[in-house]
Amino acid sequence: MEFNADMKPHAQDALLGLLAPIWQLAIMACLIVVTIVAGYKLLMRGPSRMLRGVVMAGGAVVGVIVIGMLFSMT
Repeated sequence: MEFNADMKPHAQDALLGLLAPIWQLAIMACLIVVTIVAGYKLLMRGPSRMLRGVVMAGGAVVGVIVIGMLFSMT
């Protein structure tokens, strides 16, 4: 039994595999918080700016979906 041995490459991959769901949850939590804060600020600005913000956000979502679909076809 070696206590000061280097980690083998497959052991590092297994460790990262265990940590991946935790990072995904952390990223998801940050995105939810940012979305709620941005939505609240947008709602407080009034209807005229809210429409422009919703249109821009919708356009960004559609753009990301289209780019994702184009990359998945190749």
